Amino acid sequence: MSEARYSGDRIFVHALTAQCIIGFLEWERRVKQTVVVDLELAADCRRTAQTDAVSDTLDYRKVVKRVLGFIEASEFHLIETLAERLARVVLDEFGIDWVRISLSKPGAFRRAREVGVTVERSRS
Repeated sequence: MSEARYSGDRIFVHALTAQCIIGFLEWERRVKQTVVVDLELAADCRRTAQTDAVSDTLDYRKVVKRVLGFIEASEFHLIETLAERLARVVLDEFGIDWVRISLSKPGAFRRAREVGVTVERSRS
């Protein structure tokens, strides 16, 4: 990430929920399950803060709609694969330099609240 382009600012969306086919067990291939996504997106907020104009910021409403659409249409065996593919979609389609995605399946194990993965990816 170029220092001139990226100030270290991040836009985040926490606890976004979606339904999809995820898992490798036979029953998991038949029933949509809930996944929870946390997104952190590189965004230089300096200009936006000066202008207070929505046109100067990342349209995270569009990002969220795309993320939900991608997840809900997906059918992967592993949450690692879903997280990796989702990161690539966000980076490629929104021109973001860096993304962190945490993706989890609530209730995947009886004695755990959730199980998940976090990936960080950049355009380089």
